Amino acid sequence: MMGNGSGMVGMWWLWLFGLLVVLGIALVVVVLVRVLGGGINRGGSAGLGGPPPGASQARRILDERYARGELSTEEYREHLHELGEDA
Repeated sequence: MMGNGSGMVGMWWLWLFGLLVVLGIALVVVVLVRVLGGGINRGGSAGLGGPPPGASQARRILDERYARGELSTEEYREHLHELGEDA
């Protein structure tokens, strides 16, 4: 009688382990799909209308000054041209 009871406990742990393995694999697949598909923003403000993540510090400052109204559109474009980042 005791042998049957301990076998059931062993089966319960086996089912739990199997479920955890399946959930772990599913999690890895979801993360890979999101990272490789571009679903995760890994820094910068590219998705928020700002400069791309690789933009220079000078470009970021220029964009901020333009957004605050410190520069006219003509001045902004001139500075972009000087930076070699024509819009």
